[in-house]
Amino acid sequence: MTDIVNGLGRATAYGALGVVLLILGIVLVDVLTPGKLGRQIWEDRNRNASVLLSSALLGIGGIVFTSIWTTYDNFGKGLLSTAAFGLLGLVLMAVAFLVVDLVTPGKLGATLVDPEPHPAVWVTASCNIAVSAIVSASIA
Repeated sequence: MTDIVNGLGRATAYGALGVVLLILGIVLVDVLTPGKLGRQIWEDRNRNASVLLSSALLGIGGIVFTSIWTTYDNFGKGLLSTAAFGLLGLVLMAVAFLVVDLVTPGKLGATLVDPEPHPAVWVTASCNIAVSAIVSASIA
């Protein structure tokens, strides 16, 4: 029974940390794109913004999953590792976004929240997933 209680405690801690990192991912995408992200997605039904946010959330989720899966035997060290790799993933996704913005014409953020579907969203979303895969591979 003690194992179950300990497991529930660990799952709660990792789950809470994962939710915090996902929230930070939402905030990051909101900061990098013009306007209010929530309005873009839920009111304006903007597919570009939805794909961009979805890719960031999947990317962070992948990093958190990998970090938990390969966690250290020490719970505290594993939790710290998950936080560190999750934050690193967020920072690298932001840097990748800014680099793509620099090498493409116009303002990437404005393009990604345009109501008309734009292929740049797929490039940016792929970049988020690629960064996530790179960070996840570095954990293992």
